[in-house]
Amino acid sequence: MMVTPPALDLGYSFCPNDTFIFYALHAGRVPSPLPVHEVLEDVQTLNGWAREGRLPITKISYRAYFDVMNRYVALRAGGALGRGVGPLVVARQVLGDLNGRLVASPGAQTTAELLLRLAYPEVRLSHMRYDEVMPAVERGEVDAGLIIHESRFTYPQHGLTRLLDLGAWWEGETGLPLPLGAILVRRDLPLGVQQQLNRAIRTSLEYAQDHPEEPMAYIRQHALEMSDDVMRAHIDLYVNALSLDLGEEGERAVRELYRRAVEVGAVPPSDLPLFVKLEDHAS
Repeated sequence: MMVTPPALDLGYSFCPNDTFIFYALHAGRVPSPLPVHEVLEDVQTLNGWAREGRLPITKISYRAYFDVMNRYVALRAGGALGRGVGPLVVARQVLGDLNGRLVASPGAQTTAELLLRLAYPEVRLSHMRYDEVMPAVERGEVDAGLIIHESRFTYPQHGLTRLLDLGAWWEGETGLPLPLGAILVRRDLPLGVQQQLNRAIRTSLEYAQDHPEEPMAYIRQHALEMSDDVMRAHIDLYVNALSLDLGEEGERAVRELYRRAVEVGAVPPSDLPLFVKLEDHAS
């Protein structure tokens, strides 16, 4: 039964691209169909919560979305897709073929791990929180590490070498931008509320783009000791036109990632629509 709750818990990560996008919505600078309460967690935690249906609206890895499509549908605004934004594989020294190597991964349901499995089907994986990956590589506990978020800007400071850019690998394979993170709403929310939330998130991002200095204190509060330069580089890299709306190219990219995930047996096929249906977009 479709019901409209009095307020919504909105889950997103501590990363600067998320806090930049959601600042205005959280701070009440833009209208929302329902009051929202911020719930900040790392993406892997949010991925796990989505499997339980804990939050009505949440950030999630696109790979994890494919596991919870029966419960959630993706919005067209607020996500992270793009070119030159992919996860990296780093190590203390240059390695050969990664098949058979032990690689630290930020999570089984991350888009990063799906890409690594597509590129190297026989890689061995050790799971840990994303900010623990580089220290594990530095200590020699693993052969290499799969890094995401701000780590792609800071790995040289840890004496590590880039082995592979999985975003470049994906773009070379498909010619499409890489889908990393999506914003989901529960399918049991009324369609009108889903559509209004999509518009509210887009408007929140537009507000931040029009007032780029205003969100900085909020972003800095959650940026895990990141420098201002790294925060701004993070936003510049992960927030782009596809964050405002997927567009036709973004849709094709998500559908291709889903097709490949099904093809390798990572997720089951489904006939459910991938995206919220809007008045001027097909689902």
